[in-house]
Amino acid sequence: MTRYTITKKIAKHGNQAIIVIPRILEKRLKPGTIAQLTIDVLEEAESES
Repeated sequence: MTRYTITKKIAKHGNQAIIVIPRILEKRLKPGTIAQLTIDVLEEAESES
């Protein structure tokens, strides 16, 4: 098992919140790869009004 730690800002894609995988990991994390994600919220976003 290979482990990576990345800190990302959650992006918006239409009505969905997404996490974009860095291009440097693209070869390692191809579509269809199963990965386990643990999400620690470091800072809450401001409420959208």
